[in-house]
Amino acid sequence: MSIRGNRAGGNVLRGSRGGERGQRGGERGGRGDRGGRGGPVGRGVPGSGGTGRGRDSPHSEVSRRGGFQGQGNRGGGGRGPPRGGPTFGGGPRGGRGGGGGGFRGGGPPQSNAPLIFAENRPAQIDARLADPGLNRLVASFKDLAVKNDKVLRPGFGTLGKAITLRANFFAVRVPKGPIYEYRVAMNPKADVKNIRARLFDLLENSAQCAPHMGYIAHDRSERLVSKKELPQPLDITIPFYDEGLSGPQPGGSVYTVSIEYSGTLDPDELNRFQEGKSALDYDPLPIISALNLVLQTHASKTGVRVGQNQIRHFFKSPNEQPISLSLRVEAWKGFFSSVRPTYKQLMVNVNVAMAAFYVPGNLADAVMAFERNSAGGMPHRFTKGLKVRVIHLGYKKPLKSICGSARQQTFKHDVYDVISVEEYFKKAHNITLRHPNLPVFDVSGPNSKRPTYIPAELCEIEHGESYRNKLDGDETANMIKYAAQRPGVNADAIVNRGPRTLGLNEPVSPISGFGITISPEMAAIPARQLPAPSLNYKVGRANIRDGGWNILDVKFHRGAVVDTWWVMVVRDGPQSMIQAPNDPRLTKLIQGFKRKCLSSGMQVRSDARLVAVMLDNPKVDPNRKSSIDKIRQVIKENIAADKGKKPSFILVLLSNIDNFIYPGIKRIGDVEIGVHTVHMQLKKALLEQKQDQYFSNVALKLNTKLGGMNHLLDAVSMKWLTSKKTMIVGMDVTHPGPSSVEGTPSIAAVVASVDDSFVQFPASMRPQKSKEEMIQELEEMMVERLTVYQKFNKRFPDRVYVYRDGVSEGQYDLVFKHELPQMLEAFKKVSPRTVYRPKLSIIICGKRHHARFYPTTSTEADKNGNTKPGTVVDKGVTEVFGFDWYLQAHAGLQGTVRPTHYTVIYDENKLGADEVQQGTHTASYLYARATKAVSLVPAAYYADLACERGRFYINEFLNLADDKTDTESVATGSGGPRQTKGKIDKEAKKKMVYDSAVAMWGQGLHDSIKDTMFYI
Repeated sequence: MSIRGNRAGGNVLRGSRGGERGQRGGERGGRGDRGGRGGPVGRGVPGSGGTGRGRDSPHSEVSRRGGFQGQGNRGGGGRGPPRGGPTFGGGPRGGRGGGGGGFRGGGPPQSNAPLIFAENRPAQIDARLADPGLNRLVASFKDLAVKNDKVLRPGFGTLGKAITLRANFFAVRVPKGPIYEYRVAMNPKADVKNIRARLFDLLENSAQCAPHMGYIAHDRSERLVSKKELPQPLDITIPFYDEGLSGPQPGGSVYTVSIEYSGTLDPDELNRFQEGKSALDYDPLPIISALNLVLQTHASKTGVRVGQNQIRHFFKSPNEQPISLSLRVEAWKGFFSSVRPTYKQLMVNVNVAMAAFYVPGNLADAVMAFERNSAGGMPHRFTKGLKVRVIHLGYKKPLKSICGSARQQTFKHDVYDVISVEEYFKKAHNITLRHPNLPVFDVSGPNSKRPTYIPAELCEIEHGESYRNKLDGDETANMIKYAAQRPGVNADAIVNRGPRTLGLNEPVSPISGFGITISPEMAAIPARQLPAPSLNYKVGRANIRDGGWNILDVKFHRGAVVDTWWVMVVRDGPQSMIQAPNDPRLTKLIQGFKRKCLSSGMQVRSDARLVAVMLDNPKVDPNRKSSIDKIRQVIKENIAADKGKKPSFILVLLSNIDNFIYPGIKRIGDVEIGVHTVHMQLKKALLEQKQDQYFSNVALKLNTKLGGMNHLLDAVSMKWLTSKKTMIVGMDVTHPGPSSVEGTPSIAAVVASVDDSFVQFPASMRPQKSKEEMIQELEEMMVERLTVYQKFNKRFPDRVYVYRDGVSEGQYDLVFKHELPQMLEAFKKVSPRTVYRPKLSIIICGKRHHARFYPTTSTEADKNGNTKPGTVVDKGVTEVFGFDWYLQAHAGLQGTVRPTHYTVIYDENKLGADEVQQGTHTASYLYARATKAVSLVPAAYYADLACERGRFYINEFLNLADDKTDTESVATGSGGPRQTKGKIDKEAKKKMVYDSAVAMWGQGLHDSIKDTMFYI
């Protein structure tokens, strides 16, 4: 039944009424949609989702959604020592409680699949790739008039050892004949995504639409394509009812769905494009997106669709059970697919995927499990986006918001006047709640002005509900273990299960209705293995093997000078591993690190000053503001005691991993005081058997921060950069993750080289509009970088090479429109008296792709079955006209290695294929804080690190969304306007948050360190 409250009263509880619905794991921690990521002290593990992106996580098939959430409870204790004193007095702190919890998955299931997929089967490269016509086509590009400075492929690379690989692409054949396009309109308008999607479900079952279902596909929004012409006009009446109900309800909404012809798509035009015979301004996207609709329809009906741009489908079957990540979340396997045009062949890219799903069951049980394992926080994030079945009414609804407990939450009702939700259900439905102290949820429609309260125990989480939120640490670790499958295992799944599960090689509609056929064989393509460069140290040689080397017997090419330095011991609870300043383990640690710095070639001219600070109990200081204040005061008092002289750096020894202390210290050092900080985790630093390697890794970072040079490339490898004065630029933008307060700014970073060895890359950073990928203040940041280059070199560079990270293929035009003009304007602005115009090239670096390559013989594979470092692919699965290639410079640690996709989109330097491919490969060996080649060219990698550092400066806004703190209180706590009554408009809230975060950012970097690699 439907119980409505008084319309004037606002709060209402009612039943359904019509239409209202609502990677780099191997190099550092990963990040999600740009979520939380691991830092040098292990702040997290690679995330599993979101808008974010991994940076060559070896577990590249994990759906990324940020870092980890929640900390364990900590106990109380007495006050610590006097500020600034090196003593370790004070009462012991209470114990740190366990957080995170969950089941250990035990790693990926063992497989009998061979190390090399189909090694005994011939891998025959398609004749189209050996066709002399391909080289003639590329040669002809030189004579084409290019519109909008579009870069065409200048040729194919020739350097390196020729090899044959398999690629996870399958040939697609589309028959001749038009594809008809239609626009779908709804009356009344259905602006809410969930309502439109439900209307398409109902449309498919209508009498008028059902006869055509064998040859139509749609996007569940407004686009429909058909192999046959549909009758016109085509207007279909759809009585709306919620999912889970048996049919239309009395008084429910009724829609008219109009399917209107909008044009045709011609596969022959696509074929001409793939042969290089089309006009340069031909856009294949409309027909490619139409074919994607067709190829994904079957999987969308038989599986669970996840994602917007990179759509994946997941399937639960008796033959392959999901793995439990925790009491509340489980992982499912699935597949990604996308149609791609290549030279003379349409392809579908198929890859394995993995994502988190809610464990089916009662919502009350899930909420209680969450509260047990997340320090008792309210599960705002856990339930965000979840759709449940309302048990006593039968329909399915998305949870709009979480409210108070059933016992406390009240509303005004026609009959019962003001009544609690608990009492209402007892009186109106004869339901006695078992958990009245659990929260209730509002399931009202998105446009409803009155909430609809449902207790958690009357909500059922059904099979197939995607978990879109941030996984905690244990859940993420379990996901990674499960996802890290050997290449041979993944290739076997892609070939033998992927197409069948997705319906690509079965006579299923609408693929069969369109007459589309897909090859069952993975593509075999030509590739090359590029040689590694030679590396120069001041003393000793680096013997490179499998993309890595050790530094046991070498000295940095240029060691930094340390005049004074501090060691700050941060005690955080009784589990702190250092109990006194004379602890022999502490003495040994400090002496050992100094010896490592000296033996590596640094000049350390003094002993360390020992500083200690005891932090407050997190139970009374949950966001650690008081503790961060203590740390700030200790540093300031010690600087004052030295008459204002700051140390060269502070070595911070951390007792625990914490989402607030580490970022807080970085902000103090970078922004407020202007002193370099490096961190060690005591539990790692005190392990004697691993201490030498740990100290070496920290020394790599420290030497770079202080202006040193760890190693250089040999002269031959540097020639492509040193023939003229060149500045390499890296650019990136990181976005707020799921744990952020809505409206939190994105962070943009621009780094640029200042030396001819391309080792030092100082950075500029800015906060900008939330989730905006194009860099808004690029002109100003480029001026800063050019000015610093001139400061170091007494002149401006002749050439500028930009590596732009984080831009999708669909955003290349936005780079031309918004970022290129700012760069050109910066060249004018930096030299107002004389004309300055360097030659500019822009190269996009892409990691969010699904291309994977597999060795065809064991001799061409590494020990894990991956392709070897230096693998480059520029034929077979690359663009027809564009200048792109895939490069795997690094060694995969586990799982299936993922290459980086590089695309030159603007090029005044007329780069050759061998020049830029080999040059980018050798540059990947220059990453300062690792003794191995990295997956992404260091300039882009550094920009990514700088973005992450910038997040620390507004950390308060990035880690509070799961607290009992709403948007207004966060903002007002940072200087925003206070709200006295009523609700602030959503956009006004976001602006208030943005303005407050920008105010917190202030002037950004301190002048003392702005010309250094503070972020490394």
